Amino acid sequence: MSWSEIALVVIVVAAVVVWLAWISASRLDRLHRKVVASRLALQAQLARRAGAAIDLASSGLLDPAGAVLVADAGFAVVEDPAGPPPPGGELGLGGLGAARERAESGLSATLRSALGDDDAIRELRAGTDGETLVGALAAAWYRAQLARRFHNEAVAQAQRARRTWYVRLLHLSGRAAVPQTVELDDQMPAGLGRS
Repeated sequence: MSWSEIALVVIVVAAVVVWLAWISASRLDRLHRKVVASRLALQAQLARRAGAAIDLASSGLLDPAGAVLVADAGFAVVEDPAGPPPPGGELGLGGLGAARERAESGLSATLRSALGDDDAIRELRAGTDGETLVGALAAAWYRAQLARRFHNEAVAQAQRARRTWYVRLLHLSGRAAVPQTVELDDQMPAGLGRS
């Protein structure tokens, strides 16, 4: 092989490597954007769930002690933006943060405790106001569960893409933080999802 043939092969190989790196970096960027978008959707659904819980607490349908606990837990979620953003929070890759996850889990536990069993939920649904408020809470809770699943799947896809050898070797993720899943207690009371 002559020097010109070797140079041509090197140029072609370099061009293919650059093209593959560009494709991989573009895919990783799309995955990071998907994580950010799913995190924003999750935050909106969690805020909607907290709002529905506060509405139910202020309706007078719950016993006074349960209403106060639910309202406090709901306001803890709504009023506390979890302080400073978690690492990677500027791009929405760092999850919700430990404080926000604890507040959301606390709201779930408080709601399960205040709503009681299937019979108590059936009693709450007996009136038209109760049906509307409990139905809104159930719908918001279900959407929050789905949003968290979608977010965690988007994070898993981005983490898998970042773990490939060529992404790490070429440092294609740049300075973006590693996306984090959102781990919180969002188990709905058994009777809440049923009409």
